[in-house]
Amino acid sequence: MLNEERRRAILDILRRDGRVLVVDLARQFHTSQVTIRKDLEILHAKGRIHRTHGGALPARDGALEDPSLREKEKLHRKEKLQIASAAARMVSEGQVVVLDSGTTTTAIARALRNFRNLTVITNAANIAAELSGSVLEVILTGGSLRKNSFSLVGPLAEETLHKLHADILFLGVDGFDVQYGLSTPNLLEAKVNRAMIQISKVTVAVCDSSKFGKRSLSLIASTSSMQHVITDARIPKADLNALRKSGVQVTVV
Repeated sequence: MLNEERRRAILDILRRDGRVLVVDLARQFHTSQVTIRKDLEILHAKGRIHRTHGGALPARDGALEDPSLREKEKLHRKEKLQIASAAARMVSEGQVVVLDSGTTTTAIARALRNFRNLTVITNAANIAAELSGSVLEVILTGGSLRKNSFSLVGPLAEETLHKLHADILFLGVDGFDVQYGLSTPNLLEAKVNRAMIQISKVTVAVCDSSKFGKRSLSLIASTSSMQHVITDARIPKADLNALRKSGVQVTVV
């Protein structure tokens, strides 16, 4: 196969699957990882893809991209439900749980509705609405509304959080580069997320595997700030091994 033919095939796979990994491409095209990395660098330089650690994403997945909650709800639904079920199994009656904004944490909120004695702290107006018909105690942080994500951010949200204490935080993210950390497109959202980490005994990152190898604009926290990660079985093996080597517990659903 000619170099150009292989690169066109890589683009076809990327359009189909939404991401590509160096190790998988090398195996598929019966070539070295060095050759595949060179292919990806060339495609990245041409603006055809977005190069990430260990692979590549479509060029549209930039660090500033901040899709709406409705757009995110259409993606990886099965994985998010499985992650939500695993998260709910980590919760015990009588605990205080923090949920940040996002579609995965919204799925977790729905999975918690059968509990009888929980307090849920959230900065997501839609999650508060989801739980409004349950018997759970719900604390909404207040703050300025981000309309595309229904999240509350800013000094008021941060101040409220710093006056509280929680047993466990379920943190959804837009990007998870194991070497860099967890990130989000919005600077104010990142500050609220950091406050959530500070007040929680245990922080659990909840994200489907498409978030790995991806960096967004604003760093929330380093990987070492997490005690646990819940993700799906398509997590890159290199990232899974790196997480476990660093002492982070990983649940794969």
